[in-house]
Amino acid sequence: MKQTSSAVGLAEQAELVRRAAAIRLLLLDVDGVLTDGTIVYSDDGTEIKRFHVRDGSGIKVWHRAGYEAVIVSGRTSAATTRRAAELGITRLWQGQEQKQTALAEVLAVTGLTADAVCAMGDDLADLPVLRAVGLAVAVADACPEVQAVADFVTPVPGGQGAVRQAIEWLLRLQGRWDGLTQQYHESG
Repeated sequence: MKQTSSAVGLAEQAELVRRAAAIRLLLLDVDGVLTDGTIVYSDDGTEIKRFHVRDGSGIKVWHRAGYEAVIVSGRTSAATTRRAAELGITRLWQGQEQKQTALAEVLAVTGLTADAVCAMGDDLADLPVLRAVGLAVAVADACPEVQAVADFVTPVPGGQGAVRQAIEWLLRLQGRWDGLTQQYHESG
């Protein structure tokens, strides 16, 4: 019997919920995901990055859920190290040309399997990791190849709160978002 489009949509949603239930770790790219991808240098050569506060609040909710976030970036930056420390992200893999090697290290260090990881990316270097994990997220302005493999494409571009949107999407699929954010709804 042929499934109707609504039945296919329900089956796809059920599969996403099943896969989301296994997620325990969020693997984040930096340039183009946590930032808008712009790299600015000051006159003294210091690299400047701009991070969105809503991504930070989303990561804090993620941690409150008992989950971990890690950073895997192709570049190395003191600004990334500082922002990670501010957000309680203690595991960073910077300067990673082969991000799939970093993913293997993440799995070895955490003891997780790839199906327990959701990765976010925006460009071609992220494809091997996005294809290997349980769920893949692309930012709105990701290249077409990344968007094509994504289970979710954020409504906003990288550096504009996309990580926060991905975290809400994941925690809603897990049925945990409302409980984790209840304190913000309560007055006094």
